[in-house]
Amino acid sequence: MRRRLLAAAVTIAVAATGAVATGARADARLKPGYPKLTWGTCTEQSLVSRKAECGTVTVPMDYKDPDGATVELAVSRIKHTVPEAQYQGIMLINPGGPGAKGQGLAVLGGLVPKKAGAAYDWIGFDPRGVGASKPSLSCDSTYAGYNRPEYVPTTTAIETTWLKRAEKYAKDCAEAGGDLLNHLKTQDTVRDMESIRLVLGANQINFYGFSYGTYLGQVYATMFPSRVRRMVLDGNVDPGRVWYDSNLDQDIAFDKNMKIYFGWLAEYDSVYHLGRNAKAIERLYYSERTRLATKPAAGVIGPSEFTDIFLQAGYYIFGWEEIAQAFSAWVKKRDPQPLKKLYDKNNPQEKGADNGYAVYLAVQCTDVQWPISWTKWTADNWEVHRKAPFETWANAWYNVPCRTWGGRAGIPTTVSGETAPPILLISETLDAATPFNGSLEVRKRFPRSALIEGVGGTTHAGSLFGDECIDNTIADYLATGVLPKRKPGERSDKRCPPIARPNPVADGGDKKPAKRSAVDPARLELQRALVQR
Repeated sequence: MRRRLLAAAVTIAVAATGAVATGARADARLKPGYPKLTWGTCTEQSLVSRKAECGTVTVPMDYKDPDGATVELAVSRIKHTVPEAQYQGIMLINPGGPGAKGQGLAVLGGLVPKKAGAAYDWIGFDPRGVGASKPSLSCDSTYAGYNRPEYVPTTTAIETTWLKRAEKYAKDCAEAGGDLLNHLKTQDTVRDMESIRLVLGANQINFYGFSYGTYLGQVYATMFPSRVRRMVLDGNVDPGRVWYDSNLDQDIAFDKNMKIYFGWLAEYDSVYHLGRNAKAIERLYYSERTRLATKPAAGVIGPSEFTDIFLQAGYYIFGWEEIAQAFSAWVKKRDPQPLKKLYDKNNPQEKGADNGYAVYLAVQCTDVQWPISWTKWTADNWEVHRKAPFETWANAWYNVPCRTWGGRAGIPTTVSGETAPPILLISETLDAATPFNGSLEVRKRFPRSALIEGVGGTTHAGSLFGDECIDNTIADYLATGVLPKRKPGERSDKRCPPIARPNPVADGGDKKPAKRSAVDPARLELQRALVQR
């Protein structure tokens, strides 16, 4: 009987009718017959310490078959602390991926300056297939383990090995996921967001999306524009290039950012002793990478693992120092343990550790049909590799299971924000994971939006990490709904300094690393969620 009642209610949700008035306790006065979300205790310490509530929302696996199989979405809530008259509604959050866990991100409101987050109920959720949501998709936890083949397919043997690996992973996912693989598209998660809105009894949602989460926001605003109140989209996906083309765009951008990172290493030669010239350090990186092909560090860190370790420096400035210390320890002392520690941190081997990767593929491989022709893949990737060798083939192999993926591919939503309310867009100029052109494209499609640019920065989706110019603008928007004034032309509307690069000698003398102050646990939770790729 419960499933039958839910089916009727979700049919209402998809039609976007019969909404209930927004209110702090709207979940207690839902429409008759609509299943209520029962809140209970949480298990994640970051949520427990903030007195969050956790529960599940049951939705159809296939919204076209509301009486069929269901999935359970793990949801969390940290409630507003302002008087009822100042309450601003629910704020859903997604950290990106696709495939990143989001239930723990209900803590995000505490990072908004000026206590502007206190007026919202912050709603974290693990998207379908992810984390504590059920079923959770995992295919092969050892796939990202050690002894990975060289990424650059300079021989037929390397190419064949990777193709076989990718085909097997796709096959394993087809067996593990079954019909779920047909229902992990962006549109499915957007409809889940709409179902969460209805279950919570809210007339509209506010939404904070990072990285892939910006695409969820774009599609939600396209499908349900009247249900959008306010949105912050940080690190914007280009909706016209999902997903094959966007990965090629990333390759060029990551190569540029790595050159910037090597320049930063040269700037602090007094600390890391890797060289005083960016090009020399870049050559050192590639020479060490070649060396590892014949003699892996600690017996397990070969050239592909080496690339994976350094990739984080192209995404974020947050790990620059740790990667630099590991690189220096290897080059100067032949100590492999710091490199191994970094790799292990980002590539755990326990059961289900590939959940994020499996769902990443399940979403991207079915949002749109990927090229099946291997000839096209090789032609495109070799062309880009010649200009940007750092990440191109690593990125290609990361995505190549899409060639033989088991889920049915769909047609992407044509994103349009013509009727959407004012939303806030954020990007640093040199964001590699979601290049700046994507934010300009979203700005064009959402004519009431405004774009903040962290000028010259290389960090991906780094809002609420202490950049006062950006974070205070977010706080003002969340408090009042007012955006920076829109400028004419294709450009950002407000320009801010980027997140500051680390200074490893600040307050620490000329030749020793500086001491670091403690980081807010909520910010650590956000950083953990973001670096799941």
